[in-house]
Amino acid sequence: MNRLAQAAVLFLLGAALLHAGATDLYLRYVKAGLQPLLLASGVVLIAAAVATVWYERREAKEVRQPDATAARQREAEAVRQGEHAHVHREPRVSWLLILPLLALILVAPPALGSYSATRTGTALQQPLAYPPLPTTDPLRLSVVDYAGRAVYDHGRTLTDRRIQLIGFVALDHDGTPYLVRMALNCCAADAQPVKIGLTGHIPPVLQPDTWLQITGTFTSRQVKDPVNNGPIPFIEVTAAKPVPVPHDPYDESWNT
Repeated sequence: MNRLAQAAVLFLLGAALLHAGATDLYLRYVKAGLQPLLLASGVVLIAAAVATVWYERREAKEVRQPDATAARQREAEAVRQGEHAHVHREPRVSWLLILPLLALILVAPPALGSYSATRTGTALQQPLAYPPLPTTDPLRLSVVDYAGRAVYDHGRTLTDRRIQLIGFVALDHDGTPYLVRMALNCCAADAQPVKIGLTGHIPPVLQPDTWLQITGTFTSRQVKDPVNNGPIPFIEVTAAKPVPVPHDPYDESWNT
């Protein structure tokens, strides 16, 4: 891989990052707040590619200049540094830079789903505070918000409210249905599930990874997650319907 090939790879990788950052694709990898950094990274890579091409062309132009004195100086400098007469290419392992480029261009991975959720313990954390809830009916909450209030606030702000949640379905090894959202701190690599058990009027057929809009009421029922013994609250389902995958499939509310 010579410098021009390196520049081409850097340029394509930077362009792929700009494409991902300018579309919804980046939400499959990082949280929404990192979009400016992702776009900046793409600009830096493209600038590095342009600088590499410019530097290589300048060197080539200097070599073509019929300046015997400069040529002898370059030769003496090469001998002094122990260089060989022929040009050394960069290590072949540098071609591995193409792999992330191909992954960005050819593969658009889905958001983490039920497979990860059932093999990872719930990551529910105690909220720092419980802000007042709006008086809308139904009350729309995130899975993380409902679970935190149900477990650590004992449902005091949820009682006698009709609640609406959106998440994907995961089935435990014993068939217990969960409504799940993957919560993340930074990127998909650190995403962890927050689970809510479903009881009441559950649809007779539930397919894992199906996104549902659940309407229901608070129930004090809780179980322990079989993976890490963490608390899993339940919701009494009164209605459920399938919905499309959200624009941002991850839940970042515990970072706000």
